[in-house]
Amino acid sequence: MHAIPARHQRLTGLSRVVFGPGGVADIYQKAPCRLLFPDAAAGEFPLAVSLTTSGGLTGGDRVAVQVVVEPGACGTVTTQAAEKLYRVLPDDPDIAVETQLTVGAGGRCEWLGQEAILFEGTRLRRRLEADVAGNGALLAVETVVFGRSAMGEAFTQGLIHDAWRVRRDGRLIWADTLQLSGDIAALGAQPYGLEGARALATMLYVGRDAAQHLDLARSLAPAPHAGATSFDEVLLLRWAAPDAQVLRTQVMAAAQALRAAVFGLPARLPALWTC
Repeated sequence: MHAIPARHQRLTGLSRVVFGPGGVADIYQKAPCRLLFPDAAAGEFPLAVSLTTSGGLTGGDRVAVQVVVEPGACGTVTTQAAEKLYRVLPDDPDIAVETQLTVGAGGRCEWLGQEAILFEGTRLRRRLEADVAGNGALLAVETVVFGRSAMGEAFTQGLIHDAWRVRRDGRLIWADTLQLSGDIAALGAQPYGLEGARALATMLYVGRDAAQHLDLARSLAPAPHAGATSFDEVLLLRWAAPDAQVLRTQVMAAAQALRAAVFGLPARLPALWTC
């Protein structure tokens, strides 16, 4: 008798939330993706919390989050905690994570993604797509961490393909892709590579007043391990840090300051960021 190859269970999850002028207008959930709706603090946008009930993702898992902010509406979506991306076996498909953000005319949206932690041997393909109406506004942040350094772990072999595509009224205004594969430890050690960085973060603000906040952004993302620029109604901040906890502190400070400056929100983040 021939042995029957093991068949691994795959996850295909989706969560979708629509914010209307009166608050949450529609939701859809397919396991393992879930949405929670804690009471937002005074002065905040309506809040949704995205999570996966699987405790992490591995080979062949595919999850997606869709956020729609209707014209004139507002909404904040954050993740419950850092997402763990586990080792992918050689014959397994890559992990796929997709985020789609749509902001209508006059809408205001926040996507506050906490860290994606890459375990040794993982292979991740992550994509964020945003379409913002001409007078809508979006503040988005995502972070990736190369292993849990406090546990003595590192991400030295595997794949990360991390892509952003941002459109304004359907016109592409920013496209960016990071891909690291193979001997990531060697690439990361090079001065022309990551120069020892263990964590990377990108923060993006799309709005007609983006250029007005450039000085603030540069003070929040100072050289030599960070920077900020503005173009085409986009404000872009980036960090590369040797310590993930230091980077998290900097990202939190920047998000707090920017949401206050661009949206007039309290200079704090949802409580899940500080639990």
